Amino acid sequence: MTAATSIRRQRNWGNIGWGVLAWVIGIGFFFPVLWMALTAFKQEGDAYTDPPKLFFAPTLDQFRAVLDGGIGTSLANSAFATVISTILVLALGIPAAFALSLRPVRKTKDALFFFISTKMLPVVAAIVPLYVIVGDIGLLDNIWALVILYSAMNLPIAVWMMRSFFLEVPGEILEAASMDGASLWTAMREVILPLISPGIAATALICVIFSWNEFFFAVNLTAVQAQTIPVYLVGFITGEGLYWARLSAAAVLTALPVILAGWLAQNKLVRGLSFGAIK
Repeated sequence: MTAATSIRRQRNWGNIGWGVLAWVIGIGFFFPVLWMALTAFKQEGDAYTDPPKLFFAPTLDQFRAVLDGGIGTSLANSAFATVISTILVLALGIPAAFALSLRPVRKTKDALFFFISTKMLPVVAAIVPLYVIVGDIGLLDNIWALVILYSAMNLPIAVWMMRSFFLEVPGEILEAASMDGASLWTAMREVILPLISPGIAATALICVIFSWNEFFFAVNLTAVQAQTIPVYLVGFITGEGLYWARLSAAAVLTALPVILAGWLAQNKLVRGLSFGAIK
């Protein structure tokens, strides 16, 4: 056996070992999700057994109970706040990121620091003045209050992410479009935006996840009419205890929209998450 062959075998065994370790870690992270999905198909009595019952008669009773319990309104509120706020973030963030990258403004670094500094204040420190302001303008328990706050919450992250994507676009492309007679808007729509579409998809999905899962603003500024899905899930924690099976069914229904969004955008998402990472 030559030295080269020995080294190659060692590398192969090393790759196999790293692969096995990656699978073990991946399964470890995925197991709670799998267990939640399995629990959603159990009766409450089966969900409480100790040790846990691995073999059971699956049922859809918990999903029926959740759907009959008014989850539709909360899902609609979360979907509305998430979609509208994400559209607003992209509409505001794309021009801002473009101005801070391909067409930099004066004191670009100061502007970038201002954007990211808005994320440094703990949310709990701002909830009292926000509550007073939202109450004064009559938006308590109103979904539009969450739309505004989610847009403000996600905009700094979106600007920083999309700026890195814009920086990957060669400036010569914009100059060539200008020499061909294209206006700035035409160059953006026809040339720049198609190039960075994977980055836009990744940014949009991040905003969707943050908005869909946001709890603190929703629990403090909504009550009934604008209740979002995270607040709805808290309702399963009662003085009588936790309804594990029903809570798991509600959590599965809650996670499905985000999972479907990620699955539909996976082609652009994989490229977008690495786009702009290394210049």
